[in-house]
Amino acid sequence: MSRIPTALEAAKRIADGSLTCEALTRACLDRIADREPEVQAWQHLDPDAALAAARRIDRSGRGPLKGLPVGVKDIIDTADMPTGYGSPLYDGFRPPRDAACVALARQAGALVLGKTVSTEFAYFQPGKTRNPHDAGRTPGGSSSGSAAAVADGMVPLAFGTQTAGSVIRPASYCGCVGYKPTFGLIDRTGVRPFADSLDTVGVFAATVEDAAFFASVLTGRPTLRIGDEPFRPRIGLCRTHEWEAAGRAARDALDEAARRLRAAGIEVREVALPERWRGLFEAQKTVMAYEGVRACAPEMLTAPDRLSAKLREILEAGAAVAPEHYDAARAVAADGRAGFGDALGALDVLLAPSAPGEAPEGLGATGDPVFNRVWTLLGASCVTVPGLYGPAGLPVGVQVVGRPGDDRRTLAAAAAVARALSAG
Repeated sequence: MSRIPTALEAAKRIADGSLTCEALTRACLDRIADREPEVQAWQHLDPDAALAAARRIDRSGRGPLKGLPVGVKDIIDTADMPTGYGSPLYDGFRPPRDAACVALARQAGALVLGKTVSTEFAYFQPGKTRNPHDAGRTPGGSSSGSAAAVADGMVPLAFGTQTAGSVIRPASYCGCVGYKPTFGLIDRTGVRPFADSLDTVGVFAATVEDAAFFASVLTGRPTLRIGDEPFRPRIGLCRTHEWEAAGRAARDALDEAARRLRAAGIEVREVALPERWRGLFEAQKTVMAYEGVRACAPEMLTAPDRLSAKLREILEAGAAVAPEHYDAARAVAADGRAGFGDALGALDVLLAPSAPGEAPEGLGATGDPVFNRVWTLLGASCVTVPGLYGPAGLPVGVQVVGRPGDDRRTLAAAAAVARALSAG
């Protein structure tokens, strides 16, 4: 098999009998064997167990995801594989049951191929994963392994999570589709918490259509799937209140995306965000710190010396946040969510940067979620669309942002953006 087929291609072939789960799993494992020494996307992988599971699925599996291998971020519980939460504190830990999203994927016939690398508790301390395009650069985080594995063709689908920018940013750096749904759309029972009002389960895929298909099955919402009828979204070009953080690659990518969309006959117009939204960025940081110190209280109490300096820094900051300041930040977020529809007006979606630029050099940090924090706080539906490149030849994604609860339109608009970018 010269390449791993997309999820939809593989599902069709498995259904018609021209491809087996075992053959697809072997192709994934062959790709991993070839590339894993450089990329290091996997935290746990048992090839023999994966092939045995594939044979069982071929014999008796059923469901819309039948036979599709899936990577699972290592802060998401799996009963049959270790879940280490990106921390040495939990080396070898075996949860008693699968997380809900994993169970739903298995119920629909998917094969859990292995666990992908996560940063420590899904915060900023990097794991071992490297960018598949340049091993000297970060893949982003915290869903480092999932983004790298999908972008490098090791697996067609993977789970990630986002609390600040942990799906959208690594998808941009690695060059794949990253979909962060509306807050709460994909059940997060069994996912290690960090900030309860922000944590969101998302997915990585090779195409927007694949991401929409995967999410549609997990949520029982077939309307999320991309239809055959072309959709021409009305798009607002959004440079955001954080625009000064955009590097040349991000600025050029946004402008080039707008040019290609207009050339495809899609309406794109500049839009300014409400002035009162300027406080959303800091509000997200306040909420994340306040909730994070509480989620990590057991580890801070029993083994603070085994936590990274980066994690201890935010936990100390969170401990210093007064409850009234947290409540005020939550109020700012609620006001922003209430005004989201008015901010978009007649527009279907916004087009904004996914990240400040190409993946930064070095492996000591995972990049800046500056263009993700606000949308995560608002619970918006967001998709990184790949297809553009920066001056170093590395991927630079653009971010499609839709109203909370309007994931169907957001995904359809992202598919339209992807078509325009591929047309050149």
